[in-house]
Amino acid sequence: MPFKTVRPEPLDAVVNVRMTALEKARLKEDADLAGLSVSQLVRRRCFGRRIIANSDAVMLKELRRIGGLLKHIHNESKGVYSKDTAKALAALKSYIEELSRDH
Repeated sequence: MPFKTVRPEPLDAVVNVRMTALEKARLKEDADLAGLSVSQLVRRRCFGRRIIANSDAVMLKELRRIGGLLKHIHNESKGVYSKDTAKALAALKSYIEELSRDH
């Protein structure tokens, strides 16, 4: 599988790090959860960039979709369920903020 260039300078330097087999397995597991290669994960951790677990990214997308549906219900019902939709939207917002804060 060829690598695609996503930055102006190529990734042409290699860093060798010694670690235990258990540590390497944990790095691989963390990378898999984030949907990244081990190299991408290590670069992000080393330079303090955000790492969002792939499952959390999927969850955030779904929560935002549900928020859009709640807004649609509110608009279509002309606000008949406004108290219920407001409570649900507040809960969604809180959960989205909690997920974002953890990363």
